[in-house]
Amino acid sequence: MEALDRLTEALTATKLPVGRAARQVFDWLLAHAAWAFDAMAAAMERLIDTVLWLLQAPHPLAVIGAFVALTWAIQRSWKPCVLVALGFVYILNQGYWKATTESLTLVLSACVVCMGIGVPVGIAAAHRPRLYAAMRPVLDLMQTLPTFVYLIPAIVFFGIGMVPGLIATVIFVLPAPVRLTHLGIASTPQPLLEAATAFGATPRQVLWKVELPWAVPQIMAGLNQTIMLSLSMVVIAALVGAAGLGVPVVRALNSVNTALGFEAGMVIVVLAILLDRMLRVERRR
Repeated sequence: MEALDRLTEALTATKLPVGRAARQVFDWLLAHAAWAFDAMAAAMERLIDTVLWLLQAPHPLAVIGAFVALTWAIQRSWKPCVLVALGFVYILNQGYWKATTESLTLVLSACVVCMGIGVPVGIAAAHRPRLYAAMRPVLDLMQTLPTFVYLIPAIVFFGIGMVPGLIATVIFVLPAPVRLTHLGIASTPQPLLEAATAFGATPRQVLWKVELPWAVPQIMAGLNQTIMLSLSMVVIAALVGAAGLGVPVVRALNSVNTALGFEAGMVIVVLAILLDRMLRVERRR
């Protein structure tokens, strides 16, 4: 026992400077890369303002009609269209339309950023196994690190508001489209690739005409997961000043208001169900 105690004391005598090293990195970035964070914040704010205007400037019924039309274009079935229409009418009836459009702005902006980055990275990783092997620990870290930890550097670099909420959401959500795009491209049947190559297709033609069409269900699943995971960040983003459905949830938590919490929570659930039903795409054989 004494030997074990001495070993424990030796192991705990000198603490690895993980936190101090992280703080030094943040301080260095603030001192030398503030211009990059300012440019990123300006671009994110422009994206957020554009999406928010598209959702709030038209009449709510016009926006609902646009979502129903999009559902029909994707699903080609009247049942999910009716579900989407009824769901958004319920949200409008509950008086959460403005908060819902603000949360949708955060979700859709995160989708634009995550899919714009995740799909090309997933394609590159599928074509380069060593690259994916090197990326896998980073993706695991991004998904397993507690989401509240993302808020600390987001606040340090971007302040309070929608932008830090969007940045934290992107960091948490990005691995999903990367992994699913990689899965879709990598699972393309070898006979299809060999047939395309035998008929003289270039690598670019193989990508656009064989691999991407085959991977569409996985890519859409990545989009679906991006939206669902972004919605899970709505309440957490509210803690750094992001507007939306997370604000009434946090207010209800602080005041122990069960009615307000249940109303806002049900709206989040309904919104998640609607977006999930809109984007379900299965491979047609």
